[in-house]
Amino acid sequence: METRGPERTPSDQEERGRNAFISRLRTHKLREHFTWKLLKTMAMGQGLSLLICGTALSSQYLAVEFHVDTPMLQSLMNYALLCLIYTTMLALRKGDGNILQILKTKWWKYLLLGLTDVEANYTVVKAYQFTTLTSIQLLDCFVIPVLMVLSWFFLKTRFHVVHYVAVFICLLGVGAMVGADLIAGRDQGSTLNILLGDGLVLISATLYAISNVCQEYTVKNCSRVEFLGMVGLFGTLISSIQFAILEHRNVEKIEWNWNIGLLFAAYAFSMFALYSFMPVVVKLSSATAVNLSLLTADLFSLFCGLFLFHYTFSALYIVSFMVITVGFVMFNTVPTVTLAPTPNQCNIEGITNPASSTEDDLQEMGVELSLGEEERKSEEQKEEETKYGGLSVPWTSQEQNRPEWTAEHSTKM
Repeated sequence: METRGPERTPSDQEERGRNAFISRLRTHKLREHFTWKLLKTMAMGQGLSLLICGTALSSQYLAVEFHVDTPMLQSLMNYALLCLIYTTMLALRKGDGNILQILKTKWWKYLLLGLTDVEANYTVVKAYQFTTLTSIQLLDCFVIPVLMVLSWFFLKTRFHVVHYVAVFICLLGVGAMVGADLIAGRDQGSTLNILLGDGLVLISATLYAISNVCQEYTVKNCSRVEFLGMVGLFGTLISSIQFAILEHRNVEKIEWNWNIGLLFAAYAFSMFALYSFMPVVVKLSSATAVNLSLLTADLFSLFCGLFLFHYTFSALYIVSFMVITVGFVMFNTVPTVTLAPTPNQCNIEGITNPASSTEDDLQEMGVELSLGEEERKSEEQKEEETKYGGLSVPWTSQEQNRPEWTAEHSTKM
């Protein structure tokens, strides 16, 4: 007679599932994810948010307290500083990294990049004249999906499911921030032409995404100094022309004093520092990760506004900050995958190309090598290996180590 073991009830299965989950949590090492690199990236990202907060506060003081509306003049000051520092550094270089060599081969690319960057800054400022703050905060997040799409096609970056979930969580944090603004009655801005204003925000987000993708490609394959020097050069030329056409009369109306001068200096310093340090964080992580960290910039501005402009506090601001931080951490705990190394086009000493083969690609290469060698073996060798339980494993592992060694050293310069 056949005997049956005790049947497992649904409660037993659920208990076993809970025990297995708890066991995985206990064996899971948080140190594998919360590395020093992640903490450094988080700290530097929040530093960039503070710099954006500085530009926002100085601009708001200029507009509200002194009725100064000169966005192109403020941008021109930033580009002029970049040109003075980084373009001069390129001019002093010798060899292939010299500014003349760069202009001969890629001047039109950096001209388009400078135009994109200047107009991205200008269109978002113009949007405030036509639409509300809430619309700008929501639609400005459009830069993140555009960045991911551009990175997918041009940088060959592949994202995991956790990255999409992390972006969704960050956007939920932005939604909480906008909800807090509505509750506090901070839906400021114009309603002159909401459709036009929203369109300008979307255009600005797209231009920012293009500029950031170009920045990531340049700093990871060429150099940070080249990117900033070229943006400073062409940004100065383009913003000077645009300033002379659009804002020269507004500057004539300014009643200059030391307060206005100090605010202009604070804006220029904050923007210059933002442009200088952002490529460092982009090279450390990615343009998408940096823009996720910048979502907290509005929250820093709001926290400062509680004391400077007497904004109404809401607990949703704290919730928003925590949610955005959780999403940012999730995005950075799992590295993205680059399908193929990007060829290094800048023969400058001291520049590294971080693109490398992934672990899965290395394993596939090892399997292909081992399979190819096994096909060349004779039938007698295969039978002998079968008798001894497949002692070809040491040989296979040896061959699998070869592509890893090659991939590792092929990315070092």
